[in-house]
Formats: sequence, C-alpha cells, structure tokens
Amino acid sequence: MTAQQKQTLAKLAGRLDLVVELFGRLAAWIGIALVLLVAGNVLVRYFLHTGAIWLQELEWHLIAPIALFGMSYALLNGEPLRVDGLYQRFPVRVRLAIDIVSGLAMALIAALLVKLSIPFVLQSYNMGEGSPNPDGIPHRFLLKGLIPLGFAVLCLQALAETLKAALRLTPSR
Repeated sequence: MTAQQKQTLAKLAGRLDLVVELFGRLAAWIGIALVLLVAGNVLVRYFLHTGAIWLQELEWHLIAPIALFGMSYALLNGEPLRVDGLYQRFPVRVRLAIDIVSGLAMALIAALLVKLSIPFVLQSYNMGEGSPNPDGIPHRFLLKGLIPLGFAVLCLQALAETLKAALRLTPSR
C-alpha cells in the first residue's frame, strides 16, 4: 500500500469518526434533555398532582437515541468489549488482526440489522402507528426509524475502526 493510499484511507477513517462524534454529542445532549424531562415530570406529578402521558412517553423515546448512538460513540472512544486479560497478552500484530476481524464482523452484523429493521419501520409508517395511549405520542415510526439509523452509524464506526487497525498493520512503501 502506498503512502498516498494510506493517507486517503486514514482521511476516510477520520471522516467516519467525525460523523460518529457528532452523533455521540447529539446523544449526550439528549441525555441532558432526558434528565431535565424526568426531573420536570417528577416535580409536576408530586407538586401539581398532574402530568401528561406524552411527556412520560417522551422519556423512553429519548432513551433510544442515547443507546443507539452511544454504542458507536463508545466504540469510537475505545470502549469495546473484549477480554482484555487475554487480548493484552497477544503480540501487536495479532491484536490488530483481531481488531480487523471483529470490526468487519461488527460492520456486517450492523449492516444486517439495518436491512432487517427497515421493513419494521416501513410497516409502522404504513400502519400510521402511534401510541396506544389516547394522549400519547403519534408517529411511532419516527422512533423506530432510529433503529436502522443507529446501526448504520455503528456500521460506519466499525468500518472506521477496521480501517485504522488495517493501516497500523500494513507498512508504508
């Protein structure tokens, strides 16, 4: 692999990281909104003895993007799940090979989950699915649409991690 090819791939990995960083920041802000919403709901319920169903539903609607975008952000920031006691004992080249294989496997699984979840979202959209509660949040397909989006972001980050490991594994010419 030439130095220019390596530089191009490194730039691509950096851009993918940037996309995931933006989704991670969005998840962080949503987390703050969730904390404020829960606190507000509790205060309104206990002091004013009232509450809105749609606000309570919004709480769990906000958990979805935090989890779905947060998993990619965790991978970006070096929080993968592995048995570090074993992994750290392997030579660097073996660790990089493990990172490449696991990154490709993760990207493949994430892409498969995107493909499988799209009909689920379309079915919800076609049904006009909303909350079963009378004052609940309508347009449930928007929430379900976060599933393929979240796994698409995970796929991008898995590819970025795979590229970075491959670039560390291959010498420049």
